[in-house]
Amino acid sequence: MNVTPPAASVRPPHAAVHVKEYETIYILRPDVDAEAAERVQARVAEALDRELGRLVKVESWGRRKLAYPIRKQRRGVYVYVKYAGGGGLVAEVERNLKLQEAVIKFMTVQTADDVDVATLQIDPEETRLGKLELPPDEEKEESREKLLGLIDVGPEVAKPRPEEAEYFDADEGVDEGALKEDRDEET
Repeated sequence: MNVTPPAASVRPPHAAVHVKEYETIYILRPDVDAEAAERVQARVAEALDRELGRLVKVESWGRRKLAYPIRKQRRGVYVYVKYAGGGGLVAEVERNLKLQEAVIKFMTVQTADDVDVATLQIDPEETRLGKLELPPDEEKEESREKLLGLIDVGPEVAKPRPEEAEYFDADEGVDEGALKEDRDEET
């Protein structure tokens, strides 16, 4: 006995439906090689195909310093992915990113609520992650003592704000007492 699903539940891939648009930025370990980066991107593309999503754009932003250490890493390779789809698409993409050892962090943001897939302009060149050509790290690692603030890096004189310029002495800095007296008189 052949059972065919009802016509309403069968939807051709990439049909003209309205979906949501998302952007995901994921960060790879700084020592990642080009093959590992391509494997991660291939997993993302496969997840999009399984969930009937459309890949719109992929960009490599290169190796950058992180705002704070993540998994003991101070730098990372940033990759930007823009795609459209519905339902469990984001959950599937993020699940695949969690499974990759090379990925240290990721974040997804919904950029549009109602996008017509048929009207999406997709350039095939923009949907491929090109070869990652990462120059060697030229920034030398700071010592642990310097990072903890145990080493004096030299005198740094704070520059005054324009309204404080008349109270500033290059040798001594801002004369806080005179500044406070003048502020009190103004109020």
